[in-house]
Amino acid sequence: MSDSDDTKEDKKPVVVKNAYDLQRLRLEKLMKNPEKPVVIPDPPKSKSLPPPPDFVRNVMGSSAGAGSGEFHVYRHLRRKEYARQKFIQEKSEKEKLDDEYHYKIEDNKRKAEERTAKKRQKRLKKKSNAKLKRKKPKLNVDTHDSSQESDDSEDAHNVEINNDTKSDGSNVEEKNNT
Repeated sequence: MSDSDDTKEDKKPVVVKNAYDLQRLRLEKLMKNPEKPVVIPDPPKSKSLPPPPDFVRNVMGSSAGAGSGEFHVYRHLRRKEYARQKFIQEKSEKEKLDDEYHYKIEDNKRKAEERTAKKRQKRLKKKSNAKLKRKKPKLNVDTHDSSQESDDSEDAHNVEINNDTKSDGSNVEEKNNT
């Protein structure tokens, strides 16, 4: 009895109330038999129209003198030509948009590459400066002592210069020479 109850529940029709339910049912149906191959349709082929006719015979147009059947032939050819011209315009517009899109993509790639190169240069410069700073403390220990010596010698030199000048600004040497 339980088997018959299960089959009755499975065969019970399901009412689809929204798109979610429909998608869920389709997925459940696909997953019932995973070995079954799924057919994925090919994308639609691009529409192509035949080239324009070289010449059209026996078309007088919608003007006077045309027979009653000629107008329908004219109207058919006119619609066909308008459809061909519309297709050509749409195709050219699509190509134009594609070209603009590809140009924009290339431009964005180029700009991104420029930004990346600029940031790379900045990163490398920062890295090299950090390396120099790491190397400088070793050199600065040696040069730090010499820089103190040079500071001491500069101070001594300044003291000598100050001693050589008088309060009025004239050099002592000038006074000794006179």
